[in-house]
Amino acid sequence: MNTKIALFTALLLFIAVSTHFTITANAQEVEYQLQGMQTQDKIPADIHMDSLARLPQVQRAELDEVGQNAFDTYVRPGTGYETGLRGPVGMWMHSPILAEAVFDLRQRVRYGTPKDQRLTELIILSTAREISNQYEWSAHEPLAQAAGLEQDIIEVVKYRKDMNSLPPINGFGEIEQTLVQFTRELVSEEKVSAATFAKAIDLFGGEGLVDIVGLVGYYNFVAMTLKAFDVQRPVGTELLLPMVSD
Repeated sequence: MNTKIALFTALLLFIAVSTHFTITANAQEVEYQLQGMQTQDKIPADIHMDSLARLPQVQRAELDEVGQNAFDTYVRPGTGYETGLRGPVGMWMHSPILAEAVFDLRQRVRYGTPKDQRLTELIILSTAREISNQYEWSAHEPLAQAAGLEQDIIEVVKYRKDMNSLPPINGFGEIEQTLVQFTRELVSEEKVSAATFAKAIDLFGGEGLVDIVGLVGYYNFVAMTLKAFDVQRPVGTELLLPMVSD
């Protein structure tokens, strides 16, 4: 598939879904409750245990040549899926052409831009918090820690703390604060404020900011997939994202 067509297709997908998540404007005042461990009794009855989702796991041998090429795009060294499909990609592979189209977008926004993985994971966590996506957060908090993101910063995002009333936090400078604020406004507000946009464009430039929007949009698409197919975390893993108390 032509790379430009693949990127354009994926961009249309995430633009279509990226505005469908909302969060209480004063969420920092809301009480959050930790969710504990994933257990077998938390997994709904309509979940296939091979995929931990509402659709079964795709087997390479069952695909035609086009499907096998898409499968091999992911299941190969260096992609993170060396041992097989899982999570949202496992669901995308039910439409192999779509799955292959999304791959180039994933590689660009997650790995192919000048910002380091610490900042990339900060944006991913900020997105996951705004849409309250447990799978996404629980998958990426350990990755953020491994990339060097300070736990105090993770806690700011996790509990959606008011950044105007925070004490100084090591490593939480203008760049980090702008990324969190921009993501909050992009996902949860009607528009990004002029002040936040001006700061972001000054720090990251046009190309950089478009890539940031692409990363937020991609993880909205991931989250929409996780939601539609009710993709579950594995039994025995910790559910790391606290949710609003009832």
